[in-house]
Amino acid sequence: MANRFKPGLRPVLIGSLPYRDHDEALAQVIAHTPEIPLWAQLPANPREQMIPQFLPGMPGLRTEEGRMFIALGDDTFDTDLLAFYESYLSITEADGDPVESGFSLTPETAGGFFSLVDYLKAPSIPPMAVKGQVTGPITFGTGVKDENGRSIFYDDQARDAAIKLLALKARWQVRELSLGAWPVIIFIDEPALAGFGSSELISISKEEIIVCLEEVITAIHAAGGLAGIHVCANTDWSLVLASGVDIVNFDAYLYFDRFILYPDQIKTFIEAGGILAWGIVPTGDPAHIERETTDTLADRWRQQARQVEKLGIDMDILTAQSLITPSCGVGSLSIDHAEKVLRLTQRLSDRLRK
Repeated sequence: MANRFKPGLRPVLIGSLPYRDHDEALAQVIAHTPEIPLWAQLPANPREQMIPQFLPGMPGLRTEEGRMFIALGDDTFDTDLLAFYESYLSITEADGDPVESGFSLTPETAGGFFSLVDYLKAPSIPPMAVKGQVTGPITFGTGVKDENGRSIFYDDQARDAAIKLLALKARWQVRELSLGAWPVIIFIDEPALAGFGSSELISISKEEIIVCLEEVITAIHAAGGLAGIHVCANTDWSLVLASGVDIVNFDAYLYFDRFILYPDQIKTFIEAGGILAWGIVPTGDPAHIERETTDTLADRWRQQARQVEKLGIDMDILTAQSLITPSCGVGSLSIDHAEKVLRLTQRLSDRLRK
């Protein structure tokens, strides 16, 4: 499907916004990215932070004194796990109900999703695509802990359940957002991949990561969606570019010099119809946000695009297969800084397309 979707440098956001009201957040999304709107995550609500938001439905989930964990040692875990797989099979083999089976999002944990669905029933501007997101299996698996504080990624049963939970929640999003003829994009948010090769993920192999990602990507594709991977720092880009995703979202503001170190993989990815989502609008340092303008970012993007062109990629193809994004979500920023990021993303896209 990536071959049929040509975003042509249009803007899209990453996910998180610093508001408390979903209607206000959606209004900002529509104002700045009307052609590719997304559902907003509002981490000011603890249940909408990227790990807790996708935890419901996980077998063995417990909450004690405000701490959520997976009780792997509990006597009921095996029973919970069996019920989980029965629900999973009812969805994948017998077309069961994802809502009743725990493989959907809920208004309590993802109000922004339902606000977007309501909007899409009668959009003010017909979208060319719609975007959702899911926490990636590496970030989720290493971020969710058992009762002893150990990451569930290192327990084979819990890891497999986590991957299947995320895969079906991604697939459910594609189906729910397919209210029109537009393609649905699901970004797999994987900030933990920035630690690949470091002591933090030293015991996790490249092959294990690819297997985990492939299951989520396959579920998105099976539902007819486009799969993207968002990493908000540097990583082993050969792994991401060869993962089977349709869109690779990288921090072009701070890490383009690292990304371009994979010329063969970038060329192969683009020639196969892959889309680069340039995270060129800064979000990390407020000083960068205050300093940059549409002109400075346009100059930066043109310089970077010329380097990709030198790999043997026609500039018309590159621009057709590119998106403009912030470098990461803006949920932790002030309202003023977040709204400047949104304006810069929109105006930069407008400038480059002209």
